Amino acid sequence: MTTTHERVPILSISDLSVDYETDYGPFSALRGITLDVAPGEILGLVGESGCGKSTLGRSLLRLNDEASTRYQGSIHLDGTEVLSLKDTSLPSLRGSEIAMIFQDPLRSLNPVFTIGTQLKNAISLGGITDKRKVHAESISLLERVGLDDPERRLRQYPHQLSGGQRQRVVIAIALAQSPKVLVADEPTTALDVTTQKQILKLLRQLCTDTGMALIFVTHDLAVVWQLCDRVAVMYFGIVIEHGAVEDIFDAPVHPYTGGLLAAVPSLETEKGRPLATIERRHDGGQGGGGWDDDSAEFDAVSPNHFVRKAQTSRVDVERSSNDC
Repeated sequence: MTTTHERVPILSISDLSVDYETDYGPFSALRGITLDVAPGEILGLVGESGCGKSTLGRSLLRLNDEASTRYQGSIHLDGTEVLSLKDTSLPSLRGSEIAMIFQDPLRSLNPVFTIGTQLKNAISLGGITDKRKVHAESISLLERVGLDDPERRLRQYPHQLSGGQRQRVVIAIALAQSPKVLVADEPTTALDVTTQKQILKLLRQLCTDTGMALIFVTHDLAVVWQLCDRVAVMYFGIVIEHGAVEDIFDAPVHPYTGGLLAAVPSLETEKGRPLATIERRHDGGQGGGGWDDDSAEFDAVSPNHFVRKAQTSRVDVERSSNDC
């Protein structure tokens, strides 16, 4: 695991805010996000649906609709300020500097083209034009992500592969230009447990072997514990606690983080024991001391653990109607 004194970030996000223009006025999707990730490191982004995890992932590549999205702050990627780039410069950033894996591999692949066509197109964008070299690199990438019989896979179409095989192809395409940072948006959600374990092992090995940084977006805390070095907990568009996985899982400080962990049943959970449910604590922009106060400062719990001050410490517990 990367230690504090060794960390030199490859990606630094500073005071990032993202607003969407809607028919009802601007909506603040992200407010004051400050995070970083170092080479070879895996940062997990967790939080309930709608908290801004996917928006943050897409914003790093500027994949949001530029006409209706307003950015403030800084996204600094290995010497490049992403938010200052012109639209014409973005294609050269995506793939070679930072790439993204989306949640549904079937929707990420074009059903009318073979795996080989799509993978070779991605490789060619990196500057390799010799057909023999492109083909050899395609085989190498499929082998690297653990796909058997790569020659046959190149001739197949997405619908001819299983979910796990398609996800490996999507990872291979994302790796085609050797990005320095990879954003994975819940890439194992639709996979069975065995395949999920294989994909997580593959992602960890890729980071170890290549020094690639990984930002892993998920709602699954068990996956974070298995895979990630550090974790950032998000709530209603802000980060409320972040630090080393062991620190936050062993001793969560923010009440929302504690509630998330308490809401996960385990094999030791007694039958009939109520699970924690978390009452909404954002103020909707009206004030009132919600958990989403982006003006609240961070306290350093330890050198690797930071928490935003909260005005409430209560986590509501409600008995489930079903047996645990």
